[in-house]
Amino acid sequence: MNFESILLDKKSAIAYVTVNRPKVLNALNMATMEELRAAFTGIKADREVRVAILTGAGEKAFIAGADIAELSKHDAVSAKEYTHRGQSVLDLIENLGKPVIACINGFALGGGCEIAMACTMRLASENAKLGQPEVKLGIIPGYGGTQRLPRLVGKGIAMQLLLSGEMISAAEAHRIGLVNEVTTGAELIPRAEAIAQKIIANAPLAVQYTMEAVNKGMNMTLAEGLYLEAVLFGVACATEDKKEGTTAFLEKRAAQFKGK
Repeated sequence: MNFESILLDKKSAIAYVTVNRPKVLNALNMATMEELRAAFTGIKADREVRVAILTGAGEKAFIAGADIAELSKHDAVSAKEYTHRGQSVLDLIENLGKPVIACINGFALGGGCEIAMACTMRLASENAKLGQPEVKLGIIPGYGGTQRLPRLVGKGIAMQLLLSGEMISAAEAHRIGLVNEVTTGAELIPRAEAIAQKIIANAPLAVQYTMEAVNKGMNMTLAEGLYLEAVLFGVACATEDKKEGTTAFLEKRAAQFKGK
C-alpha cells in the first residue's frame, strides 16, 4: 500500500512507523488514522515483525494533536463516529500482540499523547512536551485520554493534566510514570532499538501472552487476573517454544524460538 501521510519501513524484525506530516507538526486527520490502521494491521499479520517503533517526522513533534480544521466541522453525530473510528485504531495498537514502542520526539499533545499512551511503552527525547489540552478547545479527549491517563499515572495527576490542559516536560512525564525513559534526541531511536532487540530474543508467544495478561488483567479484579494468568501460563507451556526454551536452558545454549 502506498501511504501519503506515514512512512513504513522494516529492518531486522522491527517495523518503523513514522507519521510524516512535519509541516503541520504531524497533526492527525482521519486519513492519517486510516493509514495507521492499515500499517498496523499489516504489522500484526507479518510474522517476521516482532516489535514496532512509532515516531513522528522532523525534530519538533511526535504528533502535535488532531487536525483542528477537520475537527471543527464535526457535529454531535459525526463526532461520535469520528472518536469511535480513532479509538479502534488505538485499540489495534494497544492489543497488537507485538510490542509497540513510542519514540516521542517533541510535542505529543491531545491525540498524539493518546496514541503514545496506547503504545506498549514510551520513550521521550529531552525536548518532548506532553499534554491533553482538549478543554482549551471546549471538548474532551476522544481517543482514550480520559481512560488511559488515569490508569498510567493515577486519578489525581490525570485530573490535574486533563482539567488544566497544561503541557508537561519529558522530565515531569518521566517522574509521574507517563514515559518510561528520557534520552537525547540522537539516542531516542537507538535506545528503542536496543529494547526491541532484547524483546526479539525472547519467545514470541510468551511475549504475546504476557502483553495479553497485563492488558486484559488491568480491567479485572485481582482474582480474575490471576485466573487469566494461570490459563495463559498453561497455554504457553503447551508451545514448542516452551520446550525449546527449557531445553536450551538445561543444555546451556541460546534458545532458537519459532513462535510455535
